[in-house]
Amino acid sequence: MLGVHGTKREVVSLAPHLPQELVSNILSRLPAIDLVKCKSVCKSWFDLITDSHFVSNYYVAYNNLKHYQSQEEKLLVIGRPFVSALKTHISLLSCNTNNPKKNHVSSSLSNLPCEYNNSEHKYWSEISGPCNGIYFLEGNPNVLMNPSLGQFKALPKSHLSASQGTYSLTEYSGFGFDLKNNDYKVVVIRDIWLKETDERKQGHWTAELYSLNSNSWRKLDDASLPHPIEIWGSSRVYTYANNCYHWWGHDVDESGVKEDAVLAFDMVNDSFRKIKVPIIRGSSKEEFATLAPLKESATIGVVVYPLRGQEKSFDVWIMKNYWDEGSWVKQYTVEPIEAIYKFVGFYGSNQFPWSSCNEGLGWYDYEPATEKIKDLQVWGNNGSLRAARYMESLVSLRRGMSSVANLF
Repeated sequence: MLGVHGTKREVVSLAPHLPQELVSNILSRLPAIDLVKCKSVCKSWFDLITDSHFVSNYYVAYNNLKHYQSQEEKLLVIGRPFVSALKTHISLLSCNTNNPKKNHVSSSLSNLPCEYNNSEHKYWSEISGPCNGIYFLEGNPNVLMNPSLGQFKALPKSHLSASQGTYSLTEYSGFGFDLKNNDYKVVVIRDIWLKETDERKQGHWTAELYSLNSNSWRKLDDASLPHPIEIWGSSRVYTYANNCYHWWGHDVDESGVKEDAVLAFDMVNDSFRKIKVPIIRGSSKEEFATLAPLKESATIGVVVYPLRGQEKSFDVWIMKNYWDEGSWVKQYTVEPIEAIYKFVGFYGSNQFPWSSCNEGLGWYDYEPATEKIKDLQVWGNNGSLRAARYMESLVSLRRGMSSVANLF
């Protein structure tokens, strides 16, 4: 039965005699693209592979097994274009995190759909994910992607207009999963400028929400945003925890005093929340703060490190209880490390890919007694590299009659 490689007749003849749990266990060890083929073997296999419980369990079981067997981390890496006329390069990197001297294996993803591969005006500047193996690429156009199934879906353009007398110049996106409705969502917040004076309405934003299930956008009530709050910028680390996406920013009180804060969007309840942060750094001009998901995305943390200098130490703060703003504590400090410039990811509580001052991509694994630093031998230009952890998934982007292009 390793029968997937045998004839269809041989596999079908064996399938009815095997316990369902055994079949499920065997199939869960196969790559997602092979399971797509297995759906055609027989009806019982089709029903099993498309079952929502199998799909959910597969995401955890397969990825944990592959990591345990190979001790490898896989990263999806995009090279951001400098101008919109240039294409974005997407690659899949594999590295052995237990052996810093072992060379990485690099392989490009299969070709993008022709409508994106042949046009010079299709590009992506940011990658978010994985969220159950689904990724969001921000750019022109915005897309959702499941690389393990080879599915690639362009989001429709929003036709919602700005409020009368206003316009927007800056926007930030968030991506996540609505567990209640089995829906993947993208929220976009935009700043507000007054046409009459060409002045920005400080601390105020508008928001729109995309739903994969409906394949459409809708405007969120401006009153749902906790004004005033300023957003520092989208973190390079995909900070999705407790069904919420997070942005780093600062609160502005009536006296004009700025205090660090986090803006969260709940993908299930479609609601915003402002999270207060204690004083965990000095001047924002001297120290940088990066949000990160911690405790297997059960809560959030902040990594604080200096902007200048060749060697940098890092303070890792965690909100121990996600729903308690008073539970922030410093979890640990990493002693000065040379070469690390900025984080581009954070896994578990002590592993992260990073970019160096010379635009290289690396991997760092921190333990109190040991530390492992690996140069992935990948370079970009002008901060062009973005990376996300690669995870196999059976989650399909197809909803109803929506159009999904194939990567393969």
